[in-house]
Amino acid sequence: MLILLPPSEGKTAARRGKPLDLASLGHPGLTAARERVLEALVTLCEGEPAEAAQALGLGATQLDLVEQDAGLRAAPTQRADRVYTGVLYDALELPALSAAAKRRAATRLAVTSSLFGLVHPGDRIPAYRLSGDVTLPGLGPVAGVWREALPAVATAAVGRGLLVDLRSGMYAAFWRPEGEVARRTATVRVLHEQGGQRKVVSHFNKATKGRITRALLEDGRAPRTPVALAEVLTDLGWYVEVGEPGPRGTQLDVVVREL
Repeated sequence: MLILLPPSEGKTAARRGKPLDLASLGHPGLTAARERVLEALVTLCEGEPAEAAQALGLGATQLDLVEQDAGLRAAPTQRADRVYTGVLYDALELPALSAAAKRRAATRLAVTSSLFGLVHPGDRIPAYRLSGDVTLPGLGPVAGVWREALPAVATAAVGRGLLVDLRSGMYAAFWRPEGEVARRTATVRVLHEQGGQRKVVSHFNKATKGRITRALLEDGRAPRTPVALAEVLTDLGWYVEVGEPGPRGTQLDVVVREL
């Protein structure tokens, strides 16, 4: 089973640590694409800060993030599970997992990254700022780079197991499973039901996905189909509705009534 998460916009920078070594990251098949994105991002941020900020979708008060990206090659790194922060990761509480759940996370958990493509908890990375909808000068849309580079690597990472896709739409566009992998893909959507009406609430969508991930890692079972995953989630206390299988997978709606 592979649980695929979106990255967080906010990240915690390491205070000390070795500089970035792309060759040390998992999935070496992505090294060339990682180098291309990194070079384009650093080159942009070493230029005019205001222009770089505009290209990255940053405001005038966020020039420190431009400076941060300019220094990525020399910046200290730390484990990815300490870099990514925010609502989903706060709910997931990776550092507080049991020893067995941490071992599972090392192989069952991956984050889709605009800079690195696919990152596992133990990969050592620096804090960076690069959203999935950015177009970098000399490179083009970041999403386009990963649409070319990720399919073979991500398919191999899923292997013969189930893909639990918790990514947001922006990052789902980096790679969409096809064929046999799609038949083993469960795309999870969280809906808040109140007064007979259902809607997606961003904050609680992220928090619930973090709690689901935590529960699956602690539980230890490895369901092999979307229906089997729905049964596990039901056992763990969620109300789940299973959609019809489609060309990109099967959607599971997790309906919550209390936030």
